[in-house]
Amino acid sequence: MNGSVIFKYANPTQFMSLSKAMLPWLLVLTVASFGIGLYGGLWVAPPDYQQGETVRIMFVHVPASWMAMAAYSFMALASLVGMVWKHPLADVAAKSAAPIGACFTFLALVTGSLWGKPMWGAWWVWDARLTSMLVLFFLYLGYIAIWQTIEEPIKAGRVAAILAMVGFVNIPIIKFSVDWWNTLHQPASILRADGPAIYISILWPLLVMILSFTLLFSVLLLVAMRSEVIRRRIRSIRMAKIEGFG
Repeated sequence: MNGSVIFKYANPTQFMSLSKAMLPWLLVLTVASFGIGLYGGLWVAPPDYQQGETVRIMFVHVPASWMAMAAYSFMALASLVGMVWKHPLADVAAKSAAPIGACFTFLALVTGSLWGKPMWGAWWVWDARLTSMLVLFFLYLGYIAIWQTIEEPIKAGRVAAILAMVGFVNIPIIKFSVDWWNTLHQPASILRADGPAIYISILWPLLVMILSFTLLFSVLLLVAMRSEVIRRRIRSIRMAKIEGFG
C-alpha cells in the first residue's frame, strides 16, 4: 500500500465512511473472541499447581498489560507521523487512544494487585515493572490533561505529541524490567527464543484474550475517533460563524 492510498483513507470523510462499515464486523469479532477466550480461561485452562484458581486473573491482567503498552506505542507512532508528515488524522488517533490506554493501564494495575496479594502477600510493592507501569499511567493522565487544558487543537496536539514520543522510552523499560533488575515478576513466558513456556491448555486461551483486547481497543478507538472528527467539524462550523459575525 503506497503513501497516497494511506493518505486517501486518512481523509476524515473517507475515514468516517470506512470506519462505519468496519465497526459492526469488528464488534461481532470482539464479542465472539471474548466468548471463546473467557470460556477457555475459566473452564478449559486447569488451575495452577502453585497459584490454584487465582491464576485465572492472568487472562485479564496479561492482555490488559500488553494493551496498555501497545496503546501508548500507537500514540507515540501516531504523534511521530503527525509531527513529521502532518498526517490529517494522526493527532485525532493519538488523542482518541489515550483514555482507552489509560483504562487498560488502570485495569492492569488493579488486576496485578489482586493477583499479587495472594502470591506476594501485599497489594503493592515497588517492583520495577509495577513502578514503570504506574509511570505509564501517569504519562497517560498527563497526555489527557494537555488536551483538556490547551484549547487550541493544533497547539495541544503539538505539545501532547512531544510528551507521547518522549514518554515512549518507558515502554522498553516496562518490557525488559524483569531482565534488567531483580523483580517479583517472572521472566517472559510467551515471546521466548526457545518457544512459549506455558502449557497449551493455558496458552491458547491467553492468546485469544490478547486478541480480544486488541479487537476491543480497535472498536473503542474507531468510535472515539469518529466522535473526535464530529466534534472538530462542529468546532470549525462554530468558529466560521463567529468569524462571519465578526
